[in-house]
Amino acid sequence: MSTDEQADKGVSLAAQRAKVEAYCRLYDLELVTVIEDGGQSGKTLKRPGLQTALTMLRKEEAAGLVIAKLDRLTRSVIDGGTLIADYFGDKGSQLLSVEDHIDTRSAAGRLVLNVLLSVSQWEREAIGERTKTALRHKIAKGQRCGKVRFGYDLAPRWEKFGA
Repeated sequence: MSTDEQADKGVSLAAQRAKVEAYCRLYDLELVTVIEDGGQSGKTLKRPGLQTALTMLRKEEAAGLVIAKLDRLTRSVIDGGTLIADYFGDKGSQLLSVEDHIDTRSAAGRLVLNVLLSVSQWEREAIGERTKTALRHKIAKGQRCGKVRFGYDLAPRWEKFGA
């Protein structure tokens, strides 16, 4: 799962797929399918690929979910809690995160999962705060923020008329 920019370049999705496939080979896990949500953010659970994976878990078509990194799954403590309660807690499905070394089959793995969910949410919120501060600073200095709307250009009036 990846942002638009990462999906466009394709390197990140290919690297994530390679990590998951190598992990499954190393630990002799059967890889039922690879599902990618290219261009989708981990800030919501409403992603087509994730919903397909969760449906497979509900129907017991897969025993667990292997992800490249936790923040590709979610960056929300609430959404993470929902996933744990509905799929990975007592429900019996496994969650394995390659880069974060999470394995919910053990108490230690579940502890690490909960700690990293909190860190991921904090990171997302901190990025948002820094972005807001930077945009406020640019606006205060009279600098343009955002895309130029259709029908407008960036040249000041006096440049358009040769003044």
